Amino acid sequence: MMKNDPGTVVFDLDGTLADTAADLIAAANACFRARGLGDLLDARHDTGIAFHGGRAMLRAGYGRAGADRLIPPGAEDEDYPRLLAFYDGCIARSTTLYPGVTAALEALAADGFILSVCTNKPGALAEKLLRALGIRDRFAAMVAADTLPVRKPDPRCYAAAVERAGGTVARSFLVGDTETDLRTARASGVRVALVGFGPEGDGVARLAPDAVLAGFEALPALARGWLRPLG
Repeated sequence: MMKNDPGTVVFDLDGTLADTAADLIAAANACFRARGLGDLLDARHDTGIAFHGGRAMLRAGYGRAGADRLIPPGAEDEDYPRLLAFYDGCIARSTTLYPGVTAALEALAADGFILSVCTNKPGALAEKLLRALGIRDRFAAMVAADTLPVRKPDPRCYAAAVERAGGTVARSFLVGDTETDLRTARASGVRVALVGFGPEGDGVARLAPDAVLAGFEALPALARGWLRPLG
């Protein structure tokens, strides 16, 4: 462990820092419309599907197309790059940061903590979104879906997000919103706080994380408690 390591807070992106569901679903629906299937996902009711990724949205939509609408073999592989292209064009149209994100990041930085991002979003899209939201410069590093040959919940992704930011895994924790984030933290041997304001609300408590965040205003104090100064 490095001396004077201030501690690192690692964030998931979609569903944790920002509510991206509407723009993700719009991109999936564009793929469905291109096949003559209409809008198969709903921006209000299918947010949980959206936060599981593009392929999950495509599979869910195909499953709703109806037995009379034949989905050709390989449709998911064909439509996934199209979905990413559609999404690139509307990446921050409806997306917003969750309340309190900016203030929490400022408070964590003022306390000296290192901040990083570990996401299963493709890197170019994650970079573009964080810049559009005005918070990219808050993070010392980012590891995305295509940064390494593996993705979350593989602990190598988390370790890279911490170490590339200049921290050590032993003095870090993860903030996320899904079971994937919880599994990432458990595989990495670190604590995890899941947000209680995503699609599942405080139902994420069923996953037994180390903490459930009711709002970002609680995060700085949590970080101080979990990453006490060395010595």
